[in-house]
Amino acid sequence: MLSVGTKAPDFTLSDKDGNQVSLSGFAGKKVVLYFYPKDNTPGCSKQACAYRDMFSQFQEKGAVVIGISKDSVKAHTNFAAKYELPFLLLSDPELQAIQAYDVWHEKTMCGKTSMGVVRSTCVVDEQGTIVYAAEKVKPDADPGNVLAFLEA
Repeated sequence: MLSVGTKAPDFTLSDKDGNQVSLSGFAGKKVVLYFYPKDNTPGCSKQACAYRDMFSQFQEKGAVVIGISKDSVKAHTNFAAKYELPFLLLSDPELQAIQAYDVWHEKTMCGKTSMGVVRSTCVVDEQGTIVYAAEKVKPDADPGNVLAFLEA
């Protein structure tokens, strides 16, 4: 994961409707980028729903919330509809942003080793600098921790 004080790498990815979205398009705003492994899995659903439930509080802080995974646009469309997610979900099947933010790592689960997204979150300030960075975050605690940071 990139560290605090690092210039946030720009990227352009497709949202759930196939629109191209670039980080640079949010210049002048705080952006919460949360990277997660896979749509419709228990942890990722819990995390997305927690962001959904706190979404108005993020808006009050002037923050844009963006979830990024390597899932397809179609998977994001279904995931957003199923859980009524009001924020952007970006599809990164080529790992453009995932690798740029250094959240693609070797993981071991049930004795099997594979490459995957390490659940991580960062906040990019209005000037495009990372001001908060957390990796291996807990799905249900992450949104509250990020909100507490924004309120501090």
